[in-house]
Amino acid sequence: MRHSTAIRDTQRGRTGGTRDTARDEAFVRAVYDKHGVFLLRVTTGLLRGDSHQAQDLVQEAVLRAWQNADILDPEAEGIRPWLVTVIGNLVIDGYRARKARPPETVDTALNDLPGPESMDSALTKKVVREALADLTLQHREILVHVEFLDQSVARTAKTLGIPPGTVKSRTHLALRALRTALAERGYTP
Repeated sequence: MRHSTAIRDTQRGRTGGTRDTARDEAFVRAVYDKHGVFLLRVTTGLLRGDSHQAQDLVQEAVLRAWQNADILDPEAEGIRPWLVTVIGNLVIDGYRARKARPPETVDTALNDLPGPESMDSALTKKVVREALADLTLQHREILVHVEFLDQSVARTAKTLGIPPGTVKSRTHLALRALRTALAERGYTP
């Protein structure tokens, strides 16, 4: 059932089947601006938190609205129920399609292999550990307390039994030495 507030006067619609690019862009932008956040929230809920699939379905719903731009008014409130109905149908279609196909097999051995993002992280950790090993014991100790344990200057001074000014100067020198050690290894943060 279409809501009359979402139906645009056909007199203002396109004629001859030609597309006006500026009008098309304005239509899509208006739909996203007025209803995009709401549609994404609803779709993410229907898909139990799968935001990537939700974005795809919202995009498909806006595409279908654009295909009916001759009769839909993106500024009218009545288009929102139409879009939600389209999204609901897309969710159901996706569910039915997954049920109609045999389940995908999962190769757990491939899932256990580290991906590129975990390799980058591991390499970064290795470089930082090697750079920290080049620092003096005092510099490593200061960096552990101030940077890694996120302690304040006063707390670090009390823990190490040194004046707060010494903590500040050692932290500055330790960070400078760490930057130098990282640069020698070709790593520039």
